[in-house]
Amino acid sequence: MKLFGKSNTTDTDPATLAKTIDETRERLNVFSESIRALFLFVREYTLDITEIDAEDFKKQLEALQEKFQPDEKTKTIATQFDRQKGKILEHIQRQKTYIGERETEFREIIDLMTAAMGGLDNENRDFYSSIRSQGERFEQITLLDDIKRIKSELVREVDKMRNMVRDKENLDQRALDSLSSQVDVLKKELDKARHSANTDGLTGVNNRKSLDNHLRSLVERNTVTRAPFSLLMMDLDDFKQLNDTYGHTVGDRMLLAFAEKCRAAVRSDDFLARYGGEEFMLILPGASLRNATKKAKQLCRTIAAAQYAADDSPKADVVSITVSIGVSTYRNGDTVKSLVDRADQCLYKAKAAGKSRAVAENSL
Repeated sequence: MKLFGKSNTTDTDPATLAKTIDETRERLNVFSESIRALFLFVREYTLDITEIDAEDFKKQLEALQEKFQPDEKTKTIATQFDRQKGKILEHIQRQKTYIGERETEFREIIDLMTAAMGGLDNENRDFYSSIRSQGERFEQITLLDDIKRIKSELVREVDKMRNMVRDKENLDQRALDSLSSQVDVLKKELDKARHSANTDGLTGVNNRKSLDNHLRSLVERNTVTRAPFSLLMMDLDDFKQLNDTYGHTVGDRMLLAFAEKCRAAVRSDDFLARYGGEEFMLILPGASLRNATKKAKQLCRTIAAAQYAADDSPKADVVSITVSIGVSTYRNGDTVKSLVDRADQCLYKAKAAGKSRAVAENSL
């Protein structure tokens, strides 16, 4: 029997060959899943540190992972990996160095705090020394012969001691309150900065950067957790015409109104974000394609039914908007690009079919 044009002295049983092919295919699937998981683990290990270009490193990893596809040429995969492996090691070393430097800084801070505590001990030592002095004065008072004088002196010295203790307590409490206040201010500033970095300035929903990070995390974790989710890509219909007719101020008001309507219609764990311009995305964790499509159609009806005044004047024009939605759901082996591309194709089909409607990927 000849295989691939070469003579084979031993005949190969077709059933055995088929079994070998099936086993090879199964091993390939296992290797592919393992590689995806390893890429996820490396990204999870990478700390979000601006100083060491962590964001750029994650993008490089994502680009490299895209090459590990079954239909990609082996030589191409090998070449890309050979180019990038050195950069991966460099980043790991850079992160280790950074952590080591921060550890040194923390040790220095601990040393400073220890010295400060030593100073506090000195203050307390002075306070306790004053208390001991008061005790010695009490002993001297008891040596007086006149009982009335003893009582009078004791009352006076006890009052002094009480005032001294009260002053020390007030001083310590003020210091504690001051430190607590500083911590609260720093925490609020940090929360404010984090929120601002992930929020769209106009609508108040998540911005594109936050969306990209969240979507990438969901896809990566599905390599391990198998947690289903669906994606709605939403685009306001004829938005350019609305801007041309009423101006960008009204256009902005419509974007804000649309975001508010969406927020009122979704669950607390759903993820709403502005994708760009008049496009928004809604991620529905745990939603099947059927349920996500149902939610999309409901949103289409809700948005179409709403009416708004173009301005605050009594005779203002009534403005309404509609939205077209493409719906896709995560499949095993999906990348962010493949998932978004399917939703985009569905959105295009919804626009072509007359707008103000939802199209799911099962109709492609």
